[in-house]
Amino acid sequence: MSLLVVGLSHRTAPVSVLERAALGEDTKGKLLLDVMAAEPASEAAVLSTCNRIELYADVDKFHAGVAELSTLLATHSGVGLDELTPHLYVHYEDRAVHHLFSVACGLDSMVVGEGQILGQLKDTLGLGQELHTAGRSLNDLFQQALRVGKRAHSETGIDRAGQSLVTFGLEQMAQAVGGVPFEEWGKGKRALVVGAGSMSSLAAATLARAGAGEIVVVNRTFERAERLAESVGGRAAPMDDLAGELSYADIVVSCTGATGLVLTADTVARATLSRALRSDGEPVAPIGMLDLALPRDIGPLVHSLDGAHVTDLETIAAAAADAPMAADVDEVRKIVSAEVAAFGAAQRAAHITPTVVALRAMAADVVASELARLDGRLPDLDERQRAEVTQTVRRVVDKLLHAPTVRVKQLAGEPGGAGYADALRELFDLDPQAVAAVSRADSPRTPVIPSAAAAVTPVASAASATSDSNRGRA
Repeated sequence: MSLLVVGLSHRTAPVSVLERAALGEDTKGKLLLDVMAAEPASEAAVLSTCNRIELYADVDKFHAGVAELSTLLATHSGVGLDELTPHLYVHYEDRAVHHLFSVACGLDSMVVGEGQILGQLKDTLGLGQELHTAGRSLNDLFQQALRVGKRAHSETGIDRAGQSLVTFGLEQMAQAVGGVPFEEWGKGKRALVVGAGSMSSLAAATLARAGAGEIVVVNRTFERAERLAESVGGRAAPMDDLAGELSYADIVVSCTGATGLVLTADTVARATLSRALRSDGEPVAPIGMLDLALPRDIGPLVHSLDGAHVTDLETIAAAAADAPMAADVDEVRKIVSAEVAAFGAAQRAAHITPTVVALRAMAADVVASELARLDGRLPDLDERQRAEVTQTVRRVVDKLLHAPTVRVKQLAGEPGGAGYADALRELFDLDPQAVAAVSRADSPRTPVIPSAAAAVTPVASAASATSDSNRGRA
C-alpha cells in the first residue's frame, strides 16, 4: 500500500478558501469516481468537514498521484489550481498514516481533542464502500484509524483538552455576548437551530442540556426538523418561517449544507428591529449567532449589525489557537506514533505472507512428488513403513523451512522489509503467478491490525519512516 494524502485544512488555508472549496455530497461522489478513473489511484476516499478537505488514495506513482489529486481537488472544489496549490499539503506512506491517526484522535482538529471527527471518518469510509472506491487497503486503514481514535479517548484525558466544535463555539459566543459561561448564559433562552444534520443535532442536544427555554428547529426537509425537535423536546418550523422565528430567538446555531447564504444581513436586521419594537424601549441583548457551516450560512455583513453577534469558524479558529494544550496531548501523540509503527510493521509483514504460503505450497508439491516416486521404486513397503517415511520427509522439510520463514516474517516487519519477499521469490525460484494467486485468494478477508498496545514484538519507531510530509509538496 502506497498511501497518499492531498488536502487543505484550517492549519494551511483561511476559512474563506475552505468555504469556497467545500464539497457537497454529490460532489464528493463525483470526485471519488474521477479519482478512480485516474491512472495512479487504485482506491480512494474523501474526508470533507467544516475545517478540512482531504483526498486519500492508494497510488502506484507518487508524483503523478500528487499532480492528479491536486488537479481533481481544484476541479471539483471550484477553486483554481494556482490559488489552491499554496494551501495544499501532501503526506505519503507512513507520514500519511500518521496524519490520519492524528486526525482520528482529534490532534489536528480546530478544537483539539474533539470527538466528532470519529463519526466523520466513519462517514468517509461508508461513502467509499458504497461507491466501491475504498478497497481492502483503505478499509483496513480507516478501521484502524477509528480504533486508534477510540483508544486515545479511552486511555487518556484528551477529552479534557478540548470540547466539541459546537460547545467551544457556544462558550465563545456566551462570553462575547453575556460575559459568563454558556451554561449560565443559555438557561431559559429561546434557541433556534437551522439545519438538521449531525452538527445541528449536537447543537440541539447541547442547548437542551444547558436548559434552553425553547428550542425551535428549522430545516428545508420538515420531517427531519420534526425528528430532531422531538428528540430534544422542542418544536419544528418550516424554512419559510425562518425570518419570523429569528425575531423571537436569543440564540441561533446554523449549520446547513446550503451553497448560498441562509441568513442575510437584511433578514437579521428585520429580526433585531422586531425584537427592539417589542421591548418597549428597554435595552435588548444582541442575538447570539453561531455559524458552523462551510460555506457559511450567515452573511458577512451581519457582523456589523448592533443587534447581533456572530461567532463563526474564523472566530473559533482564532480562539482555539490560544487555548492551552493539556498534558494528555503528549500521551496521545505517543499512542499515535506507536500505532503508526505497529500498522506499518503489520502491513509489511502481511506483504510477505503470500510469498511464504507459495513457498510452503511448492515444498508440499515437491514432497508429494518425491513420495510418489518412492512408491514406484519401493512398492513392497507396508503401510506403517510408508507412513513413517512420509512423516520423516515432511518433518525434514518443515524443519528446514521453519527458521527462514519465521525470520523473514520478522524482517519483513521492519522498514524496507518488502525486499525480503523479493529475495525469497528469487532464491527459491517461485512462480510469480502462484504468489499472486495466494494474494487474490486472501483479498476478501479484512484482518484486524494489532493495536500497538497489544504488540508482543518490538516494532520500528515512527521516526524511522521513510517518507516525509514535505516530500513533493504540491
